Formats: sequence, structure tokens, C-alpha cells
Amino acid sequence: MNLKFDSDVLVVGAGPVGLTLAMDLARNGVKVHIVEVRKFAEPPNVKCNHVSARSMENFRRLGVAPSLREAGLPEDYPNDVVFRTAMTGTELTRIPIPCRKNRYTERGGPDTEWDTPEPPHRINQIYLEPLLLKHAVAQDGVTLINRTQVTDFVQDEHGVSVTLLNLDTHVSQVLRVQYVAGCDGGSSFVRKKIGAKLEGTDVIQRVQSTHIRAPQLADLLPGKPAWCYYSVNTRRCGTVFAIDGRSTWLVHNHLHPDEPEFDSVDRDQSIRNILGVDDHFEYEIITKEDWVGKRLLSNHFRDRRVFLAGDAAHLWVPYAGYGMNAGIADATNLAWLLGAVVNGWAHANILDAYEAERHPITEQVSHFVMNHAQKMIKARRAVPHNIEDPDAEGAAARELVGAEAYDLNVQQFCCEGLNFGYFYEKSPIISQEAEPAPAYTMGSFTPSTLPGCRAPHFWRDNGTSLYDSLGTGYSLLRFDSKIEVNELLKHAELANMPLQLIDLEQETHKPSAYAHPLVLCRTDQHVVWRGHELPHALPAFIAFLCGKPV
Repeated sequence: MNLKFDSDVLVVGAGPVGLTLAMDLARNGVKVHIVEVRKFAEPPNVKCNHVSARSMENFRRLGVAPSLREAGLPEDYPNDVVFRTAMTGTELTRIPIPCRKNRYTERGGPDTEWDTPEPPHRINQIYLEPLLLKHAVAQDGVTLINRTQVTDFVQDEHGVSVTLLNLDTHVSQVLRVQYVAGCDGGSSFVRKKIGAKLEGTDVIQRVQSTHIRAPQLADLLPGKPAWCYYSVNTRRCGTVFAIDGRSTWLVHNHLHPDEPEFDSVDRDQSIRNILGVDDHFEYEIITKEDWVGKRLLSNHFRDRRVFLAGDAAHLWVPYAGYGMNAGIADATNLAWLLGAVVNGWAHANILDAYEAERHPITEQVSHFVMNHAQKMIKARRAVPHNIEDPDAEGAAARELVGAEAYDLNVQQFCCEGLNFGYFYEKSPIISQEAEPAPAYTMGSFTPSTLPGCRAPHFWRDNGTSLYDSLGTGYSLLRFDSKIEVNELLKHAELANMPLQLIDLEQETHKPSAYAHPLVLCRTDQHVVWRGHELPHALPAFIAFLCGKPV
């Protein structure tokens, strides 16, 4: 029996999900080792372009949100989404999204009135990941091991023995840890090792994706710049993302079902058709980033002491930016659960909540995203033949396509429902009520304090966010100071369960959703219980919150 540990948790993979998990664990005083096959600070692929509001709320909690806000596109560069007959062609419609300089202050747009301390942020992964890396490795208790691969691990009752291979020296070592978190991507070794399998739809959409450098392209663009350009014509539909707002761009060429291979169509000609430029236009290919959109979900997220998060657990078409962002939600969920166990105040049974909470949510989101992808595929097949004609019929076709494109895509790019509407319905550590949780769509939701929902946000009278007040374990929000809660606080202290009381009776901006005078939240801002008085059996209630058998 080996009870000596080199680290509390081994995180496999130093992408955004693994780094988020590591810094969140470190915030809870957990010792973390991260293993990564790449060199230190080796640039990632040009993948995710969007950090959701929900992710930014968690990055605010972790102290990294301000540095992220300072990076990405130039501060005055519009984050709009525009639809045109080609990138340089006639505009069909525009979804206005504020530049980062005006992100907190601008009003009147489809995502500017949300009740959140942290609106979404448009930033490519090549700028995001280095900042997360810098923040993570600066945390006490975090050790990063680069150019190292996990080749094996063996679990026992008390921990996990992990075999690591240095890819430069080819020397192996064994690391003894309490838990392992596989954040090692779609081809996850950790997932395969625990016998979990991806299930679902293997191919929804193939995309020929190219990262290009074209300094002169911005000068050819008519009107106001945008973060994302949709090219809609009968030659080739595609999408272009501004990477640095100056000279680098990511071009997505959406292949048709009868184009089964990435080289089924001419890459160069497709790029030119999407951009709307002739054969004399010069550009440089930086990297080819081809990908296949899927809807795959691991049949389980855990095997005893080993967990899966991010693409290791689920893969889908990255509409609404919810590939990486769902992984970040996995990481923040898993971090507080592991932290509770490692710090000794929770029973190991509390870890059952991870799969019980995250698996159904990723299933829900994957269907939202797949359905949207199928609607987009259908729209690309239905582009009117006269969409570029200069006559009245052509203008009418453009107006119709523009209206349909706006209605379909505003819910993707301003997805308030996906950010804030999901709820944990059957968690073993969340109280169950007869009232059903409010339904939500990609674009809309109803704020609620029903256990399992995200606690509705509001700004406190002192100018701080409600979420800034929450502790690292549980926080009791009290809206009526006449209700005595000392007995609950005493029982929590006896159990070493972190519980913070936050009195909010005098707050003038609390939402009407706070109809109960007592609302218990956890550090990830989800409600776990609410009531008009304390539960009667307080020891049993504390045991429930700690995941202890009752």
C-alpha cells in the first residue's frame, strides 16, 4: 500500500481545459502536476475563437479575466458577424457585437444586456492559451512537465501510479498521484485506457480550414470590419475569422456531402471564391487546420480515480464556440469536487456528482449544436442562383437570405441560453424539487434559483459582482436577516465544510428570481438548495452537501 504521493492530481494535457483545471485546483490548495507532449509555450493550433460569458465568469473567479480582455483583436476592432456574397462582396446582414474596448459599456446589441459580470470575449486560442499557461504555472502548487507523455497508469484503492515518458531523453518515470484528469483531446489516451468509448455521429460536416496571411485583404473589405465573415454564394460558401485584426485570417471552406475528402476540392480556388478575389491576389498559407465536425460523447466520464474532461469526453461541431467552452465548464466542475475531497471535508462519494452533472449537459449541448449545424448545411445548399444579380430580383434574394441568416445565427453568436440556461437536474449533491427547471434554447433562458441552476447574477450596491462574494466551498445567500442561521454555520464548522454567509437583505438590485430568503450556492455559482427556513435535520443536510453516506 503506497500512501506517499508526488502530487494530488495529475492533469494530462496543457490546453485551455487542462490549464483551467490546474489553476482552479491550485486555487483550492491542491497540488497539481500537468503533463504535456509539446514544448513549453509551443503555440497551439488556430482553433477556438470565442470564450463564452460563462467561461469568462469562471476566469474572473480565477483572476485571469483581466489579462484575457487585454489580448486578441485590437481594442477598437468590431467583433461583429457579417454575412456577404463574398468576404469582399455585398453585405446581406450584420450581427453587431461590441469591440473589447466597449465590451462592458455598450448597449443595444443582442448580447449587451445580459446579467453577467463578464460578457463573451472574442480571442483566438493562439492568444488565449499562452495567457492561461502563464497564469497557471505562476500558481503555488502547479508543476508543468513538458515533452512528456503518459504511457500507462494503474489504479488501486488509494491512488494512481502513472508512467511518464520523456520524449527527448526517452527515459521513463513513475508518478504517484491521488487522481488523474484526462484533458488530452479527441484522441485521448486516458479515455482509451479506462475503456470509455465515444458514441454518436462520426461525421456531420467536413471543413477544409486554412490559416492564411494576407496583409492587403483588409484594404479590399467594404464598410465596417468584422470579426467573422460569412461568404454566401453559389460558387463556395465559407467563413472567415479575423485572427489579429490586421493580416492573419482563418478561412473555413464548408465541404458538401458529395465532397468526402479534404482534397476533394481545390483549396486555393475555394479560398479565392470565399474571399471574393481574383487569381492575382496574393496570400500565404501559414497552416492547414482541416477538421471534421462530429457529435460524439464518451459513454462515461470516469473510472474510479480517473476522469475525462473537454474533447477527451465529448466532440462536436464547434458552432457557438462550445467545444472548448464546454470543456472549461467540465474543468471548473471537476476542480471544486476534487478539491473538496483532497482537502478532506468531503467524502469520495461527492465525485459521483461530476458525471451525473456534466454528462447530461454535454448531451444536451451536443444536440443543440448538431441541430444548428444541420440547419446551416441546409442553408448553404439553398443559396439562390441570383443572389449576386444587380437587379431587383437579386436585391430581393439578398434581403431574404440576410433576414434568414440573422435569425438563424444570432442565437449561435449571442447564445445567452447556452451560457446561462443549463442546469444540473439529477445531481447527488443538489436538492431535488418538484418544480421543473425552466426550459432554455441556444439563445434564451429564464433566470431561476431552482437547485441546479446558475444563481442569477446581480451587481451589489457596493459595485461588486455577487459572484465576487462567493467563497471556495459553499455560500449561503440570506435575503432576510431575521432568519437565524448560526446552527447551520456551526454544523458546517464541525464538519470542516467551508460555508460562508452573505447577507443581501439591503441590496437594491437583486432580481425577482430570488423569491426565497435563503439560497445556498457553491463556488461554481450553481444553486444547491433554497428555502424559507433552514432544513430541520442539519447534520444530515451537511452530510448530504459533503457527499457523505447518510
